[in-house]
Amino acid sequence: MTRGIHALGALTLSLALAACDLAPKYVRPQAPIPVGSPEGPAYVNGADAAIAPADTAWRDFFTDARLARVIETALANNRDLRLAVANVAQARAQYRVQRADLLPTVGATGTATYSEQPLVQFGQSQRLNNDVYQAQVGVSAWEIDLFGRVRNLGKAAQEQYFAAVENRNAAQTALIAETANAWLTMAADYERLRILHDLREAFGKTLELTRARFAKGVASELEVRQAQTSYDQAVSDIAQATTLVAQDQNALNLLAGTTVPAGDLPDAMPQGGATLENLPANMSSEVLLRRPDIAAAEHALRGANANIGAARAAFFPTISLTAALGTVSQGLSNLFGGGSDFWSVAPSATLPIFDFGRRKGNLQYARATYDALLATYEKSVQTGFREVADALARRGTMTQQLEAQTSLRDASRRAYILSDARFRSGVDSFLTTLDAQRTLYAAEQSLLATRLTRASNMVELYRSMGGGLR
Repeated sequence: MTRGIHALGALTLSLALAACDLAPKYVRPQAPIPVGSPEGPAYVNGADAAIAPADTAWRDFFTDARLARVIETALANNRDLRLAVANVAQARAQYRVQRADLLPTVGATGTATYSEQPLVQFGQSQRLNNDVYQAQVGVSAWEIDLFGRVRNLGKAAQEQYFAAVENRNAAQTALIAETANAWLTMAADYERLRILHDLREAFGKTLELTRARFAKGVASELEVRQAQTSYDQAVSDIAQATTLVAQDQNALNLLAGTTVPAGDLPDAMPQGGATLENLPANMSSEVLLRRPDIAAAEHALRGANANIGAARAAFFPTISLTAALGTVSQGLSNLFGGGSDFWSVAPSATLPIFDFGRRKGNLQYARATYDALLATYEKSVQTGFREVADALARRGTMTQQLEAQTSLRDASRRAYILSDARFRSGVDSFLTTLDAQRTLYAAEQSLLATRLTRASNMVELYRSMGGGLR
């Protein structure tokens, strides 16, 4: 038996040492994007922040404690993220299954055969009992990976697992950004509702005054109707804003995976901002490689490259080994006695001669899959570059726009106060006051929308640059 073990080990070792890998050497594709940041009047050149977004923990980036608690709740309860985690577990299990094919499956069997047959001797009939007991340990049809087919399939499964991990990370960054934007949208709608209530009160006082002037014959019915339109528009917008706030809360609950506590809900846009402001104004294309969605696309590409090696190996013989070590005896008491041991080694090689193009088709399919995933990877890089560039362009002009909108709102408010005073004193007609009311109303809405856009832009810039994993 010892000689058989040595022979089996020597054969396996020699075949393992002779194994080769037929997969093409993987080289990371050159990114089809500019090396540096985009340039133009919309972009602001500035020094990079001390810490890159990918190195900034989301708990440090989101400075509003209520928003941070909502994000933490979403990370713990969101069902889409749980699905991504389950996909990671599935891919990890598949990789373990595929990797196990590299090693032989060792099995132990024990059999007992009882037989009885007639025996005629010297004219006398007897019954002959023949009991055989056998115990053995061995491997059956283990494929010796001489040409790397099994190893490449294992590499492909491993890359699929890595891609699943990165997809889970991408789901996390997207969830953080979506939750933050939903929270900010609700904050803006709450503030819009407050502005509308203030405007309705002001428009209501103007309407009462106009009616009183009409009753005294000082104002016309046209002025009353004009004042009524402003008041009614404010009432209608309040109803719409109330609906939006309720819908915002529903959307936030869905992202959080549970009902968000009332203490964590916003009641207005944070005055000091909800995020850090010192994100970089410049970008290197290397930043994009840290994004989980791009990393997932590259892992998928690596897996396709390994599958090409497995498809190439199919053109070479498949070598398998069946071996057994055991003992056999006609009596149970002698099963492990001296001289009852046996061993057997049966290597085999199989090479299909005529498969009518099956192997060639599999190789062509593997190469086409690689080309498709290469295009997917390059598109992911280009998409990531565009997302960052769009966020930087929005950031580059946001400060100027916000200052202009604030000045416009302040000027509109002052103009409304002056026109209302002149109307009350009888200097100007109500038409001037009505125009000032509508201008102030539009300016308040535009300023609030700009503040929301600025806050959302910071969240998008953080996400697009790979933030949200820590």
